Amino acid sequence: MLVKTFGAALQGIDATLITIEVHQQSGIGNFAMVGLPDNAVRESRDRIRSAIQVNGYHFPVKSTVINLAPADIKKEGAAYDLPLAIGMLAADEQLPTALLDKYMIMGELSLDGTLQPIRGALPIAIKAKELGFKGLLLPAANAQEAAVVEGLDVYGMDNLRDVVRFMSSEWQAEPTRVDIGELFAQSQSVSVADFSDVRGQENVRRAMEVAAAGGHNILMIGPPGAGKSMIAKRLPGILPPLTLAEALETTKIHSVAGVKSGETSLLTVRPFRSPHHTISDVALVGGGVNAAPGEISLAHNGVLFLDELPEYKRQVLEVLRQPLEDGKMCVSRSKMSVTYPSRFMLVAAMNPCPCGHFGDPLHQCTCTPGQVQKYMSRISGPLLDRIDIQCSITPVPFSDLEKAAPQESSSAIRERVIRARQVQSQRFRQYDGIYCNAQMTPKLLHQFCRLDEHSLALLRNAMERLGLSARAYDRILKVSRTIADLDNSEMITSRHIAEAISYRSLDRADWL
Repeated sequence: MLVKTFGAALQGIDATLITIEVHQQSGIGNFAMVGLPDNAVRESRDRIRSAIQVNGYHFPVKSTVINLAPADIKKEGAAYDLPLAIGMLAADEQLPTALLDKYMIMGELSLDGTLQPIRGALPIAIKAKELGFKGLLLPAANAQEAAVVEGLDVYGMDNLRDVVRFMSSEWQAEPTRVDIGELFAQSQSVSVADFSDVRGQENVRRAMEVAAAGGHNILMIGPPGAGKSMIAKRLPGILPPLTLAEALETTKIHSVAGVKSGETSLLTVRPFRSPHHTISDVALVGGGVNAAPGEISLAHNGVLFLDELPEYKRQVLEVLRQPLEDGKMCVSRSKMSVTYPSRFMLVAAMNPCPCGHFGDPLHQCTCTPGQVQKYMSRISGPLLDRIDIQCSITPVPFSDLEKAAPQESSSAIRERVIRARQVQSQRFRQYDGIYCNAQMTPKLLHQFCRLDEHSLALLRNAMERLGLSARAYDRILKVSRTIADLDNSEMITSRHIAEAISYRSLDRADWL
């Protein structure tokens, strides 16, 4: 007897339909599985045998051939255990076949038939809905995540016996329901580090507000203990909330990577990733044997914080250049190529020299000019050009530290950021993939960042004196557009240009 069940394979952050064809006929028990299964899929036979027998069913002893179509896509992982087991039972006539073509099935089996969670439940559910399946059967641990997809009945199953009873119409299970509105409402009450804890540092607080309002990359440079890491960790608290589309895309990436917590069905808070400086280039941008997403993709729609920037390996930092420009990372291997979105805000922090006290008014620097130059040269000019805002940070004097009155809170700053982002959303509503000023193309710069003669002369003078590049010119225009949006100004004035230029004070031609 020939039967078909349906599952899915992950390719990047999307899923592809996999048809599992099981053909059984009288024979001496030969078993063959074709269609590019990896070792984990081939080993499923032993797990399926144990699960079927422990749950009181008969493991087929007929000659069996299983094909995983399309045959040119490699099938990886143990998530095919459940559709394979259901297909084998149906082909052996222990299970009716009426519902097999109405449901997509995925799940890993334990030896006792218990279902273990799988990766990529959300993209699998999205694909099931796109293809018109009535529902999706998968482990109970993944049900909340998959149920975010509206218009698809998602059933969380505990073990193989529950699935057999459901497919035999012996048990009417209730589909899992998720209230997306409630999820977003709960995320607004999540406590995060607040800017009211930061004493002094008004210039850096302002730079962070501008960066958040326009989605700009920012570099902070200053001595140890000045508050660089403390300020960076408070940036997510002033970023605008995720939209539903952003939340779905972010959740898909974390689900495919297998790092999403099973307690939440949807990521409603912008991610904040802070990898250690010993990270490899593959771990940062993605890759490996299975071309998994890296830290820059896990930070998609959120923040990537690189502390002690010069301590990262040179090749690790250089691979950031293309994702910072394109907002995506293409991972190519000999037999596959996948593209992961990686549109993130880069927030970096570093000391000005090896000892950390170059330019510190309170401590004497012990480094030679050559050592300072060598230390700064670890950050290449092309990478520094891609950082929109570069600000110097100095230690907070005791007079500011002793102040009892709290500073402006993150919620107050966030309100201004949201208003500025709303202006940008309205401005770019006709352009796909452009959501904030940092993402403007050169064509959009000429359209939305026109300068009067006085502002243009000011910018020309800064370009010549500081030795700025053409890319730095574009960055200044983008930042000045954001500053104008925060001022609710339609035109970019010389004051906005001047502030944007001040954020380029760490460019190589000027800083040393």
